[in-house]
Amino acid sequence: MKILIAYDGSESADIGIAHLGRAGLPLEADALVVSVAEVWLPPPGDEVIDNTFPLQVSASLERARAHAAKIVEHAQLLSESAGKRVRHIFPGWTVRCEAMSGSPAHELLTRVREWQPNLVVVGSHGRTALGRFVLGSVSQKVLTEAQSSVRVARQSSGTGASGIRIVLAVDGSVGAQEAVRSVATRDWTPGSEVRVVVAEDVLTANPVYALIPPVNEFLDEVNRTERTEAERLAENAVKELRIILENKNVTVSSRIVSGDPKQVLVRHAEEFGADCIFTGATGFSTPIDRLLVGSVSAAVAARAQCSVEVVRAQ
Repeated sequence: MKILIAYDGSESADIGIAHLGRAGLPLEADALVVSVAEVWLPPPGDEVIDNTFPLQVSASLERARAHAAKIVEHAQLLSESAGKRVRHIFPGWTVRCEAMSGSPAHELLTRVREWQPNLVVVGSHGRTALGRFVLGSVSQKVLTEAQSSVRVARQSSGTGASGIRIVLAVDGSVGAQEAVRSVATRDWTPGSEVRVVVAEDVLTANPVYALIPPVNEFLDEVNRTERTEAERLAENAVKELRIILENKNVTVSSRIVSGDPKQVLVRHAEEFGADCIFTGATGFSTPIDRLLVGSVSAAVAARAQCSVEVVRAQ
C-alpha cells in the first residue's frame, strides 16, 4: 500500500498522523510525507547565461530568493519531523520525506498524479499565511480532484476505547462497493465495530397533491420498493464484511436511516461515536435511489465531527 501524508505542522496535520494507528492500515507500507512551502520564487541558482554575459541579479531579488530558500528548508524539516512520528507508529513502513514549493493544492495534486498512492491523508484545516498546507479549501480541493482515496483527518468524537468504530455508507453504487472492500481488508483492532448505514431519502407529496389518492399510493409504492432495496443492500454488505471481519473479532451491524444523506450520515456517526466514516467517492444521482453522489461525500467530509475516508477505485 502506498500512502501520501500531507503535513504542515498544524494541529490538524498532527491529528492526521496521530490517528494513523486507528485507520486499520497495514503494518508494511510505503509512505511519502510531503510539506509544501507556499513561495513563488525559486531558490538561488546559477544566473550565468554564458561566461561572457552574466545576468545581473538585483540585491532585492537575491534577498527574496534567500528568504524563499529558508521557507523551503523549514518545510523539509517539517516533513522529516513528521516522518519520524510516522516511523514510530509504524516501524515496518518505508517512509520518505519531501518538501515542495508553490500552491499547496496544485503541488499536492501533481505529486499524487506522479506517485499514484492508494491513500492520501490530509488534515481538515491547516496553517495560515506563508507555509500553510492543508487549509479547508485545499483539503476540499484534494478530496474532490485526487484520483486516489482521500482520508480527511479530524479529532475523533468516538468513545476513546481501544476498539475502533466505523460508519460505512452503502448505496449499491460502484463507489460504495469499493468502500465495503476497503473496510473489509483493513487490519482493525480486535473489539472494533463496523456499522453499515443505508440512507433512505423518503419521497413525500407536495401539499397541493397530498389529497389525491393516486399520488399517495404511487409514493407509498415507491418508498416500499426503496425500503426493500435498502434492506437488501444492508444485508449484502453485512454478509460480505462478516465473512472476513468476524474472524478478527470485529462486530458488524447495520442501520437504515431516513433523511437527506448529507445530514443523516453525519448525525448517525455522532450518535454511534464513530472514529471514521467511509464513503464511496460517487454514487447514484437519481432522486429516488441516490446516496453518495460526489456532492454528498464532499458534504459529509466537510460536516462530520470525525475523520472521513472517501474511497476511489484505483
